[in-house]
Amino acid sequence: MSHNIADLVEHAIDLMPDRVALADDSREVTYAQLEERANKLAHYLLEQGVQPGDKVGIYSRNTIEAVEAMVAVFKARAVMINVNYRYVENELQYIFDNSDMVALIHERRYSDKVAVVRAATPQLRTVIVVDDDTTGTIPTAADSVEYEAVLAQSSGARDFGERSPDDLYMLYTGGTTGMPKGVMWRQEDVWRVLGGGINFLTGEYVADEWDLAKLGAANPAMTRFPIPPMIHGGSQWATFQSLFGGGKTVMIPEFTGHGVWQHIDRHGINLIFITGDAMARPMLDALIEGNPETGKPYDLSTLFAIASSAALFSPAIKEKLLDLLPNRMITDSIGSSETGFGGLSMVTKGEAHTGGPRVKIDASTEVLDEAGNPVVPGSGQIGILARKGHIPLGYYKDEAKTAATFKELNGTRYSIPGDYARVEEDGTVTMLGRGSVSINSGGEKIFPEEVEGALKSHPEIFDALVVGVDDERWGQRVVAVVQCRGENRPTLEELRPVLTKEIAPYKLPRSLWFVEEIKRSPAGKPDYRWAKAQTEERPADEANGK
Repeated sequence: MSHNIADLVEHAIDLMPDRVALADDSREVTYAQLEERANKLAHYLLEQGVQPGDKVGIYSRNTIEAVEAMVAVFKARAVMINVNYRYVENELQYIFDNSDMVALIHERRYSDKVAVVRAATPQLRTVIVVDDDTTGTIPTAADSVEYEAVLAQSSGARDFGERSPDDLYMLYTGGTTGMPKGVMWRQEDVWRVLGGGINFLTGEYVADEWDLAKLGAANPAMTRFPIPPMIHGGSQWATFQSLFGGGKTVMIPEFTGHGVWQHIDRHGINLIFITGDAMARPMLDALIEGNPETGKPYDLSTLFAIASSAALFSPAIKEKLLDLLPNRMITDSIGSSETGFGGLSMVTKGEAHTGGPRVKIDASTEVLDEAGNPVVPGSGQIGILARKGHIPLGYYKDEAKTAATFKELNGTRYSIPGDYARVEEDGTVTMLGRGSVSINSGGEKIFPEEVEGALKSHPEIFDALVVGVDDERWGQRVVAVVQCRGENRPTLEELRPVLTKEIAPYKLPRSLWFVEEIKRSPAGKPDYRWAKAQTEERPADEANGK
């Protein structure tokens, strides 16, 4: 039995060849067409000397070709490397070198950056360029080849030999400090925690590798829309889940609030995947405004579920979505590149807490104290989230970080990426945030997400990031970088009565920096290094010394 990503996709192809697998605004690709095109690309990679375990980069926005390329890499038993499309040349140089990348598939719009870096990366032997809507002339890297030309010259046969559940899946994650790290998973392990290999609600194992495909074939196809970039593990696995079960996945390269609702209307989408407030807020504003093309509300009759993960999803935003989208299922889940899925909450009216989600954790996730023992529910003690069972092998070429994150405690190996949490009396877990960005003010540990959630409950604040700055008296003090909705900038005194309904006074920001736009990753995750830099580059727009 082979719980391998390529095998699981091929099972769906064999049972449902005529179903639509992928779609964008101009075309659709069936499972049979996906099979042929991915086989051709896989054969070309093998012909260029790509061996099992070799690293192949995918440098693209959300496109049909990006998914074809991912499937092709797995078919060839190579290792896919996700390349953040916002990287500048020195960051590209780092990931090309660090991953030992031997082949790269990229959109034409990034050709100029690839051309600059290509000369300094001799191990990168094969570069394939995917055409896009780029206008004008962009220089391409030396010896690069056209994607469609590659497919035209290669075999579409499935003749790759046996694969293994031990084949690697790797995900580069930026984290909050340092350069990106490649998290290495066995494919069976990551499938178990993110791909449907374990039932998220019951914890039961999927017994047979054909079960997901058979279940999909026995039911109507679901249409999913993973909105965050495919460099984000959540979007990758939303797509793989769809492919394993014969579903249709909509690929749209650019995110806008109105665009989400327009695509739901146009494609009959059933489920969307988002990353918290960074996407939910502009979506909410667009939903309130209605369709600018028709002047009427959007037709969202096909939509029945919204799933959010991996970023702050504020209670105030959840409440408004529930008001405007009644009878829909909205979920908020936790997880990371180092743990996979960890827990889930069903969003309901009247959530009386701020900060990260309050979730029911799964059987493999625990909250541990400093001695490695489970935190007592209702004790108020803050512990650290840890996952056992199906977890990564470690970080690629980084033994020190592997030892720091993957630890054996009381005879059990855990993944402990640094997320703090509190276990409530009913056993649910409230996520508080990553310890590496927590603020120690006068001995009190303050988690930025909790303060950010309170700030965004103010009607004038569109987005905010909270960091700690040095303070002679308290060690650190809480400050905020704020993006307002309009011209009105609320003062600290105006914010105080709103914020103290949500958080204790000692957690209130002492200074504010106003910016035109909060910087986040393409997936909507906070860039705390950028926020800290804002506080260092100029004086605060408003401050109090209390």
